[in-house]
Amino acid sequence: MSYVAKVLQPGETVLGTARLHMFIYLPSIGALVIAVVFFIATYFVREDFQFLTVAGTGLSALIAAYAALGEFIHRSTTELAVTDHRVIYKTGIFSRHTIEMNRAKIESVDVEQSIAGRLFGFGTIILRGTGGTFEPIANIADPLTFRSHITVG
Repeated sequence: MSYVAKVLQPGETVLGTARLHMFIYLPSIGALVIAVVFFIATYFVREDFQFLTVAGTGLSALIAAYAALGEFIHRSTTELAVTDHRVIYKTGIFSRHTIEMNRAKIESVDVEQSIAGRLFGFGTIILRGTGGTFEPIANIADPLTFRSHITVG
């Protein structure tokens, strides 16, 4: 059972959900590209240096696998939802970080998108609540739709 389903109050309904964008896998893809470059370089360097390129391939591949596993866990354990009463954000397996903000207490919802974010459809939602609270939620897929769920509901 998901965290959002566990914390719903009686009569509260989910209006929309969001996920983290696949763009969070970019560091592991970069490390994988470096591993491929080292692998290809193995065939073009002198035999004296092949050990270095093989070691570079293995190290880069391990870094890529480690990064991809961490990014996969982060993406699969993050939940974002808008209900008719509040906005819910949860991340983590063993240690958990949650943000739950009453929709009536939200003064503004800002969306920040870089050029890459606009091209690939991801961005950061910034919830500004009464009393000066400031909650950024980064790397959300389709942030404009998520903002619409918060503001229009």
